[in-house]
Amino acid sequence: MKKILIVEDEEGLIITLSDRLQNEGFAVSVARDGVEGFETAENGRFDLIVLDLMLPKKNGFDVCRDLRKNGNETPILMLTAKGETIDKVLGLKLGADDYLTKPFEVMELLARIEALLRRTNRSVSSETFWFGDVEVDFNRVEVLKNSAIVELSAMEFKLLQFLVQNRGNVHSRDDLLDAVWGYDAMPTTRTVDVHIAWLRQKLETNPKHPKFIQTVHGMGYKFID
Repeated sequence: MKKILIVEDEEGLIITLSDRLQNEGFAVSVARDGVEGFETAENGRFDLIVLDLMLPKKNGFDVCRDLRKNGNETPILMLTAKGETIDKVLGLKLGADDYLTKPFEVMELLARIEALLRRTNRSVSSETFWFGDVEVDFNRVEVLKNSAIVELSAMEFKLLQFLVQNRGNVHSRDDLLDAVWGYDAMPTTRTVDVHIAWLRQKLETNPKHPKFIQTVHGMGYKFID
């Protein structure tokens, strides 16, 4: 089930969009101001963000800019009540993937969401991904560093694949255990920490100061491209 975050302060629109998206099979979360929207997007895993431009506490431009600055690459569909071209251009320059001007038909919103998700799925499922001097071939389940094969266990590869495909998002240890190993974390488990350490040792240039597989203190881990 694809997860969508709606960042919107207009209660009527929240209800309309939430009900329709849930009926279409999406899991929906809602944030009612820019600060809450930014924090929810950073701390959760979402496939797409529907982001209003005019928000209390923090406007949509700032939310979009700060998410991209932090490496969050979740697709963003920006909603604006303004028809001025400069607002649309600025939103796209700050990292939004598409925009829709209010008022709009829900069918058009759904079409744009589906188009963005299709585009993202093609990107994520591509055969090869590079970061630094590392090349990951998902189809062949093969990792090379400086053109030399890196031996990864099956769980190390699955963990790396999940982090890469959800890059920019913060994942708690419980989330990673559930997504990669398939069970909920026990409070004392160190499984994720150990596997993260092994991946850093094998793939990072300086494992003690990792550039790509980063720790978010008190929250978990995220992959930065």
